[in-house]
Amino acid sequence: MSDKLPLLSAKELLKILEKLGFRAIRQKGSHIYMKHNDGRATVIPMHPGNDLGRGLLRQIINEIDMPRGDFVRLAKKK
Repeated sequence: MSDKLPLLSAKELLKILEKLGFRAIRQKGSHIYMKHNDGRATVIPMHPGNDLGRGLLRQIINEIDMPRGDFVRLAKKK
């Protein structure tokens, strides 16, 4: 776990999740609900001008059941 999570905006995370096959199923206020065909789901808070905290990003990665190292490599390619 030596890979440090990058600071990402919600928009950047949304693009990464869409590449992984997630799609926005609904939105309530500033929160977008994303779901994958295999049943995995997560919520992304869309607050323009703010990066997502690393703790929140870690929770989202755990919710989508993706290895942290794989996510970091994918995020660096953006």
